Amino acid sequence: MCDTFDSTVPSIEFLRERARRRLPRFAFEYLEGGCNSNVNIRRNTDDIRSVQLEPYYIGEYAGSDLKTELFGHTYDAPFGISPIGLQGLMWPRATEILAAAANERNVPFIVSAVATASVETVSEITEGKAWFQLYHPTEDALRDKLLKRVEAAGCPVLVILADTPTFAYRPREIRNGLSIPPRMTLRNIAQMVAHPTWSFSQLAAGAPEFKTMKPYIPKGLNMKHLGMFMNKTFSGRLTEDKIKAIRDIWKGKLVVKGVINEEDCEKVVNLGVDGIIISNHGGRSLDAGPTTITSLPRLSERFGDKVTVMMDSGMREGPDIACALASGARFTFLGRSFMYGVSALGKRGGLHTLTMLKRQLQQVMEQVACEKIADFPNHLRR
Repeated sequence: MCDTFDSTVPSIEFLRERARRRLPRFAFEYLEGGCNSNVNIRRNTDDIRSVQLEPYYIGEYAGSDLKTELFGHTYDAPFGISPIGLQGLMWPRATEILAAAANERNVPFIVSAVATASVETVSEITEGKAWFQLYHPTEDALRDKLLKRVEAAGCPVLVILADTPTFAYRPREIRNGLSIPPRMTLRNIAQMVAHPTWSFSQLAAGAPEFKTMKPYIPKGLNMKHLGMFMNKTFSGRLTEDKIKAIRDIWKGKLVVKGVINEEDCEKVVNLGVDGIIISNHGGRSLDAGPTTITSLPRLSERFGDKVTVMMDSGMREGPDIACALASGARFTFLGRSFMYGVSALGKRGGLHTLTMLKRQLQQVMEQVACEKIADFPNHLRR
């Protein structure tokens, strides 16, 4: 056992339970919660776990290799860390912790435009390897400023978010005062007092801020007006014209995240994007929408030779990653699993979670006799 693995929390469920005890309720519910009744959060994972793999037990087996080539870079595992907004609300400096872990273990880290560390900070931590996720601004001038900063930071991949054309209706966040506009309540203050480790860590780190967006936010806004500003700044639906304009400006790899059906996929492929991430925003935006794993096979089959097909949303453990790879994903991304890890273990959480997921995935490969990541579709039980 290496020192980055904590044997007291050897699964995501153990990490989740420890995180639940360490976080104030409002912070944990922000991490856990989806929209309306949380239907699609549950279905995402349930549908992935309905997939079965075919093991082969008789014959020679040379061993497994998790290395995966993606956009000209060979990563040490076929999964990376999804973009998450307000990571520092859940655990102080979570963005920096996860970026450092991803860099050390050679997996991609996607920093969100609304993360609590700036793109420049994350790029420095990852030695220029971090990807950047853009919420498309309402104004083109702000879009261009952000793209110039992302290019200057050296980010090799730009991810445009498509699956949040409107802010979701999230009852827990509304009750906890974490909606847009946000507010603080006596209930939240009492929860912070009951979790001194989290509270003192937050005091040491400073109040969470949208660090990348900070230069464009007017000074002196209270929480209500800050929320209204962010709502106005990022409201609007992604269109083909908006994607084309970014494709004309951005010279690196371009990925659209949130593609879930063939019509949208055909549009973005025709616009010359390099990849798609099949995603439903972690199940946080539309309870009545399809799950990611049910969309994956047909999109991979139809467009896999034209664009790099990736997936996030719903995966928690190594076997879930294996099922997504077997169903046609070239690469995968996980968000909540890593936030459970950091919330449970602090600075050790990123490396622990990466170590655990790699071990779980390798065990699956050895069990089914899959030697390379690209061979996983041969093990899909149909």
